[in-house]
Amino acid sequence: MATATVTANQETIKKPPLTLTPQAVAKVREIMATQEPLPAGLRIGVVGGGCSGFQYSMAFENQSGMMDKVFQFDDLKVFIDATSLMYLNGCTVDYVETLEAAGFKFENPQVKSTCGCGSSFNV
Repeated sequence: MATATVTANQETIKKPPLTLTPQAVAKVREIMATQEPLPAGLRIGVVGGGCSGFQYSMAFENQSGMMDKVFQFDDLKVFIDATSLMYLNGCTVDYVETLEAAGFKFENPQVKSTCGCGSSFNV
C-alpha cells in the first residue's frame, strides 16, 4: 500500500486526509508518463457544480499553489487546496476497471447524497 507524508510550511502531518490505492497511484503514473513536459504532480480537488452541488476534479500540475498541501504517495506528489481538503477528509481514491467502464472512483464518508449519474455529490 502507498504511504503518504505531507510537508507544508515546515509542518509534517503523518496521516494524510485521503488515501490513494496502489491501483490509483499506478494509473496516475501511467498517464503522467505520456504528458510532455512531465507534470510535477496531481491536483485533486472539489469544485462547485453538478446536479448535487459538488464535483471531484483531477488535473496534472507543474507546481503547487500557495495555499496547497502537498502529499507524497510513493513517488507521486498530490496537491490539494485548503478548501478541498475539508471535503476530502477520509476519502479513498481508487482506479477500477469493469466490463462496462474504467475510471477513478471516490469513496467519501462525508457524502450525504449523490446524483443519479454519480458524477456529483452533496455533503
